[in-house]
Amino acid sequence: MTICTHALPTLRRRPKVNSIAIVACLTGTVALFSQACSHTGIRPDELSAMPGSTTSAAATADPRGQAIWLPAPGTTWQWQLQGAIDTSLDVDMFDIDLFDAPQAVIHQLRKRGAIVICYFNAGASENWRDDAAAIPSALKGKTNGWPGEQWLDIRDIRALAAVMTRRLELAVAKGCDGVEPDNVDAYVNDSGFLLTAQHQLDYNRWLAEQAHTRGLSIGLKNDLDQVAELEPHFDWALNEQCFEFSECTKLLPFVNAGKAVFGVEYNHDTRDFCPFTNALNFDWLRKSQDLGAERESCR
Repeated sequence: MTICTHALPTLRRRPKVNSIAIVACLTGTVALFSQACSHTGIRPDELSAMPGSTTSAAATADPRGQAIWLPAPGTTWQWQLQGAIDTSLDVDMFDIDLFDAPQAVIHQLRKRGAIVICYFNAGASENWRDDAAAIPSALKGKTNGWPGEQWLDIRDIRALAAVMTRRLELAVAKGCDGVEPDNVDAYVNDSGFLLTAQHQLDYNRWLAEQAHTRGLSIGLKNDLDQVAELEPHFDWALNEQCFEFSECTKLLPFVNAGKAVFGVEYNHDTRDFCPFTNALNFDWLRKSQDLGAERESCR
């Protein structure tokens, strides 16, 4: 999802999670509520194997020997893509817009020791961006449902490389510690191109390699069906609404590897989803869909 000043589209709809079933499953009454657990997609062995540590994961190094941020579960964070950045929050990481975030704000956050992650759209064009004209029209497909955005033909990585690497270079120049590339699951959407799972894997791995080459941490945004293949290449994950759509267990490879899983719910109260996401050792927020400064954190 990308934030702009246009009207927001209707959210996708899938069957809702049975929150009572989730709580029953997570309280350990597996025998009594085995049917409830089946609705959440969690097996008893997955519950017992969930990591509990919140210590920092070891940092990896890029080819230049610089440490790349590798957050562990329990990392506090804020996701704000719209409005004046609220720098008063006492959190470990801020995820903000690469183009719109003022240089002074990034400098201020880093000076006090916060990690700055910079959002950009890697899978769809945005007609209001300064570099929009640099993307060939032949690479722009159908709308992704957001005004002014079109899916990109990720099969032609060479043709997209110039724009995407310039964005990564901008992240380095502005002082970002890492990046959050959006719309990296085009192959499961009606993009207008004949994209396969392999095309998506190739493109996402290329993005990760390019980020790491520049000393940038990189998170996997959504793309749940490819988590197992992509987790080794990404440093953390960020998800929208896995509780609402009963998909959260697909993200377990990240926490099992000691990597943070960040996420948000837009349509549920924290009392509904926080017991569930906390039990999975995920770092979840409740936010409005415009991704302004407001937030409710599960922990």
